[in-house]
Amino acid sequence: MEKIGVVGCGLMGSGIAEVFARAGLDVVVAESSVEAADAGQARLDAALRRAEARGKIESADEVLGRIRVVTELTELSDRDLVIEAIVEDESAKTALFRQLDAIVTSPDAILASNTSSIPIMKLAVATNRPSHVLGIHFFNPVPVLSLVELVPSLLTDPKTTQRAREVVEDTLGKKAIDCQDRAGFVVNALLIPFILSAIRMLESGFATAADIDDGLVRGCAHPQGPLALADLIGLDTTKAVAESLYEEFKEPLYAAPPLLARMVDANLLGRKSGRGFYTYS
Repeated sequence: MEKIGVVGCGLMGSGIAEVFARAGLDVVVAESSVEAADAGQARLDAALRRAEARGKIESADEVLGRIRVVTELTELSDRDLVIEAIVEDESAKTALFRQLDAIVTSPDAILASNTSSIPIMKLAVATNRPSHVLGIHFFNPVPVLSLVELVPSLLTDPKTTQRAREVVEDTLGKKAIDCQDRAGFVVNALLIPFILSAIRMLESGFATAADIDDGLVRGCAHPQGPLALADLIGLDTTKAVAESLYEEFKEPLYAAPPLLARMVDANLLGRKSGRGFYTYS
């Protein structure tokens, strides 16, 4: 695979585009508007300038030269692999996969989703090529974290999964793990109930946010506490994943606490909005 497409140039999409471009591949990123494209381009530029300053790459300009940010999905027609990284909303993702199926011309091209919770089968059957659809789930920040979840549906051709594994491990140098097509896959099925439990503890007044997070950092050697992690993930994304898990399994531990729902309603989404469980300047 030499030609990569990414849909969405937010935090995750820009990170995915960055790692593929740093690996030497040609990347086209599609955004929904000129404003979003400009913001995505600025995000990529800033990230790669930081990487150059830290000695992670030799030339930011060289890597940026392999990335093109566009506003038309039709620019992805010649891609070998297209990864969707838009809002965590099933109807939006399903509609996008229908569009990509009509746009991407190569019958061997892979259509992948970076979803963290939505069943891949629901996306695959929206296309006429379900054998070439799977989940390729990166973790934030994409250039730093080495794990990628590979999530084939019941209809995914094993050759598609193997091709995805090769690009993840051989081209990007990341570690791929295999996941069943169940909401939350491996990591979020374990992580989200943990975060929700911390939110319930805060909501009940049992402990402060700082004490909850300090307890896990200092007592369990976690790199950061669950509430700070929720802020990093985004509280809207945390809620969306929780709802997908609850929809699939109907387990109370997956239900989003009222506090989380109210914070999302108030646009207190964590780092990306400047305020969540903590305040960010």
